[in-house]
Amino acid sequence: MSNKMKITPVKIKIRDLTEGFEDNAENGVRAYSGKLDIRPPYQREFVYNDKQRAKVIDTVIKGFPLNTMYWAKRKDGTFEIIDGQQRTLSICQYVNNEFSVNYKTFKALQESEKNAVLDYELTVYICEGDDKEKLDWFETINIAGAELTKQEMRNAVYSGPWVTDAKRYFSKTNCAAYNIGSKYVNGELNRQAYLETAIKWISGAKTDGEIRDYMANHCDEQNAEPLFENFRFVIEWIKKIFPTYRKQMKGIDWGYLYRTYSNKEYDAEEFEKEISKLMEDKDEVQNQSGIYFYVFDHERKHLNLRQFSDFQKTIMYERQQGICPMCKGTENENKKWDFSEMEGDHIIPWSKGGKTTLENGQMLCRKHNSEKSDKY
Repeated sequence: MSNKMKITPVKIKIRDLTEGFEDNAENGVRAYSGKLDIRPPYQREFVYNDKQRAKVIDTVIKGFPLNTMYWAKRKDGTFEIIDGQQRTLSICQYVNNEFSVNYKTFKALQESEKNAVLDYELTVYICEGDDKEKLDWFETINIAGAELTKQEMRNAVYSGPWVTDAKRYFSKTNCAAYNIGSKYVNGELNRQAYLETAIKWISGAKTDGEIRDYMANHCDEQNAEPLFENFRFVIEWIKKIFPTYRKQMKGIDWGYLYRTYSNKEYDAEEFEKEISKLMEDKDEVQNQSGIYFYVFDHERKHLNLRQFSDFQKTIMYERQQGICPMCKGTENENKKWDFSEMEGDHIIPWSKGGKTTLENGQMLCRKHNSEKSDKY
């Protein structure tokens, strides 16, 4: 690997680009005598409308310059498009007579007009470098307008048999992962959200670097079946212990819950009773998705329980005239605390059915509020 990114500008004629153009939909789109992967695993479906792709061809016919395109050179000497997929497809489809411009298909042009199109030169920057250099470069190109997601860029860096096979499970329309997990995973299938989720679930990765580490360790493997199998195990576990589906279950970090708790047995009926009760308490439980974490460890931080508003605390403070009721019998019994030195407290705690109302509220000094909180 080089120590410095190598970016080489080249001129490529449309006749060479379109040679061997073949569109097998999701199974692959290739051109440039089979050496150019137009739709690598991280790229999206064709999105240009008729007006946009006609504009590309009109630009070519008039001899005006198109924006620079970017290709990455693979280890085997072939190339993949990083930026310019829509323009490339528009050109290839036009030369392949798949649409017309100004009521003329390519084959309807005069020979001189055809040759003018085929001899048009595209400016292409070819990128070579190590994994980190490629990723940095893809991020720069993304800022410039390619708008790739993080996972799309990772797929570009670690392209190979593993990513290709992973796409079969996690990226194609009606793929296996979508069919079993669409109710539990956030994000767009063709923007690689499912693949990113699956990697996080199996590895526990939280950061971009950790996801890249996982991909680097597997990129040369021939299949991604273990990744899908783990994804399937997680989904089956979810359905077993939480058979009643709720919309709040979508997007939860099920991978974490599976890794942490799947080695124990749980009563699905008892879980459902507790979940149903917490869901009904929607005035107090501000994060309903957190319920699915709470039922395992019963840490209230997952629920984001409702707190007294500043308005409520002001009313309670004035009602008590700044006196902390729990200071009675202490040296601070009659001390008038500053508002900033007091905190809102539930007289009857939430764990015992208390609500966040003025009737169930009081202001305590920080010391006593902390002591009370430690008991509940």
